[in-house]
Amino acid sequence: MAEAQNCSVEIWRRTGQIVNRILKNAAAAVPGLALCAAVTLVAQALQTVEARVFGRAWLESLVLAILLGTAIRTFHKLDARFEAGIHVGAKLLLEIAVVLLGASVSAGALLQNGLGLIAGIAAVVVVAIVLSYTIGRGFGLPNKMALLIACGNSICGNSAIAAVAPVIDADSEDVAASIAFTAVLGVGVVLGLPLLMGVLSLSQAEYGVFAGLTVYAVPQVLAATGAVSATSAHIGTLVKLVRVLMLGPVVLVLSIMKRSGGAGGTGHKLSLQHLVPWFIAGFLLLLWLRTLDWIPHALLAPAHDAANVLTVTSMAALGLGVDARAVLRAGARVTTVVVASLACLGAISLGLIRLLGL
Repeated sequence: MAEAQNCSVEIWRRTGQIVNRILKNAAAAVPGLALCAAVTLVAQALQTVEARVFGRAWLESLVLAILLGTAIRTFHKLDARFEAGIHVGAKLLLEIAVVLLGASVSAGALLQNGLGLIAGIAAVVVVAIVLSYTIGRGFGLPNKMALLIACGNSICGNSAIAAVAPVIDADSEDVAASIAFTAVLGVGVVLGLPLLMGVLSLSQAEYGVFAGLTVYAVPQVLAATGAVSATSAHIGTLVKLVRVLMLGPVVLVLSIMKRSGGAGGTGHKLSLQHLVPWFIAGFLLLLWLRTLDWIPHALLAPAHDAANVLTVTSMAALGLGVDARAVLRAGARVTTVVVASLACLGAISLGLIRLLGL
């Protein structure tokens, strides 16, 4: 009886310690998270102003958040009390956002548009990642930054960089530099891509495929194709969604490589938890539920909005952890690698279009 009581007391004592630790960590994160939230609100406001003044937001709130955060970190020495919340914002909020992205994609509709095209898109993503990574390493970029740029260019820009970063334990400086340069180039692609339709003699359908394979984000695909035709916009969006679906498998492969000694890993013994990070498992689960139409439609829009807000907030946190002077030192090389990688992606995409005779 005495032993049972002692055991019960010990359980309560340890439970109390765990709860106190959680509350203490949560309290320590409040100042930093509040700062991240403030930067996010300013970024959202600036995006709204852009849209009203110019008719569209040339720099999305995600990009603005990381630029604002970086500016604050670069020109103002932050107090140590902000660090815990900034770390939580850059990691945990980002992982939750990746999970919620799974509810935004349905695989069912995509499978109706040709297995040949879907297989071709998957092949383009894989080849583009390998080529982009090779280019990055050839120009002397660090292993992790080369991976971030390769995945960002080949899959879905900022979202892919954000999803890959926690898997390969990328530094904040590498993440910030990769996102900053791919974001700026992404705006240029949206503006210049329609001009290539005539130069490359692409039909409306072919242009839709080309835009879906080369433009970074779904809203950017709509911007690049909407002015051409509804057909281009529809096909471009479908192709883009197939690229987004590649995010899960790519991150899973990188996780396996990392744990087995590749991709910057240290050869840890593989386990299910190591093979599938919790947020990737969550992403795939929601994607499966969405494909089966088991997620109430009323929840889809809130999940999408929540993912966007959390992503922007996490980018603010990443920016707040970066001194721009460290990023600018790698500027020329990163720019060259991103441009060269995008050119390779465009060439591969054209090759797929000609091969399939779309």
